[in-house]
Amino acid sequence: MAVAKERLTWLLRDLPPLTIFEGSRKGQGAVDQLLAQLIEQLPEYDHSILRVNRARAMQMLAEPSFTCDPTLLWTPERAKFIHFSVPSMGTLSNGLIVRKQDAAMVEPFLVDGKVDLKALLASHTSRLGMVAERSYSTPVDILLKATPPDTLTPHYGNDAVRSLLQMQNLGRLKWLLGYWPEVRYLAGELGQPLDALTFYPIQGMAPYQFIHVGCSDTAQGREAVSHIDELLLKMRDAHLPQLYAEWLDEQTRETYLLDAQRFFVEDHP
Repeated sequence: MAVAKERLTWLLRDLPPLTIFEGSRKGQGAVDQLLAQLIEQLPEYDHSILRVNRARAMQMLAEPSFTCDPTLLWTPERAKFIHFSVPSMGTLSNGLIVRKQDAAMVEPFLVDGKVDLKALLASHTSRLGMVAERSYSTPVDILLKATPPDTLTPHYGNDAVRSLLQMQNLGRLKWLLGYWPEVRYLAGELGQPLDALTFYPIQGMAPYQFIHVGCSDTAQGREAVSHIDELLLKMRDAHLPQLYAEWLDEQTRETYLLDAQRFFVEDHP
């Protein structure tokens, strides 16, 4: 008599170019491809994929469940209730997205081409669009928590960045926190001209952030991560950077692939 497999639920949201739920490249994102390979190599589980927004995903990971998310940044706060894999993939860090027609408003807050986000938010010049419960790196998360709510426009929907981009395009939002490859992809899908937008790196942020698989901190979740770690350690040096690099413009791709050779020489948290 066959023993029933444990059901592992993967929590995903539209996060191009990592995960893509709509359009001509549906299912071809870098993490879409990574996840397909993990599922294939973890036949001991009955896998299901559930589309949930970031806020709901965090709730589910905190519950005594058997759920995993393959697109998580490690933060001390999350590590209290999520069991993390080794880093899987380096991604370009997020920054400030601004319409070129509003760029003059940012200039007083630039230091060597990078935006002083703390000073920008303290100026109360405009509201900052962001995805609710998304981590933008520990320093930025701390800054956002200390920022008065009336300065922020958090979006809780499944298509948060898409909606925020549309708001920005209509002039209802000046500033948007985001990943440039994600914005490039979505602007193309929305038919918005990319040359109308400018990306500013955030002062004090490293050029790359590292995503992990994070599972509920239960016996099942911890066991799954031990298997996932074995697979990621074989894949992440040569194979995984290529999946992400194909979404970058030619110049950025070249730099990224060179840098990726050193990503895991010393491990990242």
